[in-house]
Amino acid sequence: MRTRGTLRLATRGSTLARRQAALVKEALEEHRYEVELVTVETTGDDIQDELIHRLGKTGAFVRELDERVLEGDLDGAIHSMKDMPTEQPDELVTAAVPERGSPGDVLVTPDGSTLEELPDGATVGTSSLRRRAQLLAERPDLTVEPVRGNVDTRLEKLLAPALQEEHETRSEADKERKANVGDEEFEPAYDRTVDEWFDDLSELEKQALGREIETNYDALVLAEAGLERSGLRYAVDYQSLPTQSFVPAPGQGALAVTAVDGETAGEIQNAIDHPRSRVETTVERTLLAELGGGCIAPIGIYAILQGEYVHTRVSVFDRDGEESVTATRDLPVDHHAEAAREFATDLADRGAAELIEEARDDAGAGTSVSEDDQPEGK
Repeated sequence: MRTRGTLRLATRGSTLARRQAALVKEALEEHRYEVELVTVETTGDDIQDELIHRLGKTGAFVRELDERVLEGDLDGAIHSMKDMPTEQPDELVTAAVPERGSPGDVLVTPDGSTLEELPDGATVGTSSLRRRAQLLAERPDLTVEPVRGNVDTRLEKLLAPALQEEHETRSEADKERKANVGDEEFEPAYDRTVDEWFDDLSELEKQALGREIETNYDALVLAEAGLERSGLRYAVDYQSLPTQSFVPAPGQGALAVTAVDGETAGEIQNAIDHPRSRVETTVERTLLAELGGGCIAPIGIYAILQGEYVHTRVSVFDRDGEESVTATRDLPVDHHAEAAREFATDLADRGAAELIEEARDDAGAGTSVSEDDQPEGK
């Protein structure tokens, strides 16, 4: 049992981030640790120049939490792994990778339609260039538009048009019927009055009903883990997208606890690290680091530990999903990181480096190709 006080761990302040941090807290408490979660606002305004250099510009906003750890204010920080840059200060380690959640993506629609059933030219919302490229590779006819906000905000934007149309239809029908028969003989045009219909809506639907519509989305693509951890999995209709064609982002579905290398990091690792999840995400992040795509190229990497090998699939796309380099390889688990670096070299030689360079040129021209405009949970 820990004897030197409570573990103080940083988390971002969004609902999803706090839910994810609570999972880590509960896991540590099962091992008899006392844990305090400390919310850190990620404004990016107060990072000292020295710490910016140590943390790196890529991921600096996400890594404001790590700034507090490096300064000694907190014992560790909890992150969505896919939001973390592949480079980190030497004194900072990934102390634990808890058991990974669902790694894949889901297609969410108002009526349960599948990707194949979406009409020609349907508008799909995602702020991920990886997902955009994968969608267009499967359905070049789709219109892919950015969508921002946390998970529930994005879902409200999806549901709003249909709900508002139904509300207007019901209201107009009841108004017309009341005008024809009067209040005393009035019966609703539908099975319920508008007020009764409204009362039966979920909280998510009620919020959507009052949302201003900017874009009419026919579908959204989200991380399945984010949907689950937000508590909204059963509030919407969705289809799990196959990881063969919609290869997830490196580290998607996984959480990570960072800490300064030392005794505390070792304690956290011994308590909640999940070896399989660590191996799989190490392969994914090693490949990402070696390919050099970072936040500038549409890259999917997914590794699954299977016995003595880590079955790994990588897809690198151009922005519009018209060109891609895709390969799978079984990497020996006993030297998985080294094997991942060799795999990355082969992928680069097969054309992945050219696609990443094209993406870098697009980014230099002011075209954002980040994995997501906002970190998971924001």
